[in-house]
Amino acid sequence: MALTPERKLKKAVVYLMRDPLFADMSGIFMLGTKSIDDNCPTAYTNGRDEVYGSEFVKSLDITELAFVVVHESYHKMLRQLTTWNKLFKEDANLANMAADYVVNLAIVNRDPQGTIVKMPMKDGKPMGLLDRRFAGMHTKQVFDILKQEQKQKQGGGQGAGQSGASEGFDEHDWEGANQLTREEQEQLAKEVDQAIRQGQITAQKMHGNGGGNLDRELMDLLNPKVDWRELLREFVSAVCNGRDFSSWRKPNRRFLSSDIIMPSLVSERVGHMVVGIDTSGSIGGPELSRFLTEVKEIAEKVNPDKVDLIYWDAHVAGHEVYNSGTLGDLINSTKPKGGGGTDPTCVPTYLDEHGIKPECVIMLTDGYVGSWGQWDVPILWAICGGNKVVAPVGKTIHIED
Repeated sequence: MALTPERKLKKAVVYLMRDPLFADMSGIFMLGTKSIDDNCPTAYTNGRDEVYGSEFVKSLDITELAFVVVHESYHKMLRQLTTWNKLFKEDANLANMAADYVVNLAIVNRDPQGTIVKMPMKDGKPMGLLDRRFAGMHTKQVFDILKQEQKQKQGGGQGAGQSGASEGFDEHDWEGANQLTREEQEQLAKEVDQAIRQGQITAQKMHGNGGGNLDRELMDLLNPKVDWRELLREFVSAVCNGRDFSSWRKPNRRFLSSDIIMPSLVSERVGHMVVGIDTSGSIGGPELSRFLTEVKEIAEKVNPDKVDLIYWDAHVAGHEVYNSGTLGDLINSTKPKGGGGTDPTCVPTYLDEHGIKPECVIMLTDGYVGSWGQWDVPILWAICGGNKVVAPVGKTIHIED
């Protein structure tokens, strides 16, 4: 008697969990739910739960179905749908392809001969995307390459690896992942971390002291190194919007939860930024120069009306003001001041006392502070010096070499 899709899927999961080659993923296999949907053409995940099409499951043998289960689990383990959701908004097709290239290569590297898992085939050809030139890359790196090749192809050139390329055998529920609240995403990240640790314990029991299969390359993929400059630019672009006129074409999201339709305020201009720099003595010249150079370039790109550059330690030690006409000379003209203790709360106090009301604040610090302060504007903390602390207020990026 043929197995039902539900029982066949469970069999594939048990089959994987019993094999030492995939033992370290056992925690991920158990994370979230797995369900069968008659209307799903293949399979997909939102980063937590998995859905498999009934006819698709029926069409696969156990090694092919196991490959698909590992594939969906890698999407979850690498947190692709939450970490790289912005790529989906930029180009959905390329984001799907980039995610699959990373995942499929990781699976094939684990089982090169296909003894335990085998990529599904259709008409004698693999259904999934695979290209070894992407070895060691995370999703954003692959996406950038694919995007450049797409531009070359559209311009008349032939993008490498794009001719006749499959779009993969599964779907990706980017929108479902995007609907997770920030708290839900943070909770999911904790659950994924815990599932990985549980899998490592299981693998160590199977392998002995040798441990599991999560090699260094894969651990790097689990913690994708995103360029801090890119995150800094995104923050400025996202929150420093000019507010010149209203548009009903893009409803204001703040009011949608209350069933109120209001226009968004849009403009091509950027308003007022504050950049606060920790000069308590722990910020070295190279970090300061690198950060100021990036801030200057970003400011020149978004063309703010005003930039208040504030140097602080235990109090505000220096305050310089720049506009679109003087930003170009920021690096040469600025005069850092300070060298005392470290108390970032002096900055919001100073802003309030002097009636300074920016659209956003960017704070550069080593993160060794006692209190982060109260802020009523969007704030980005740029942490340097190797400190991995995450500020309890605002957004945090880590400046790395």
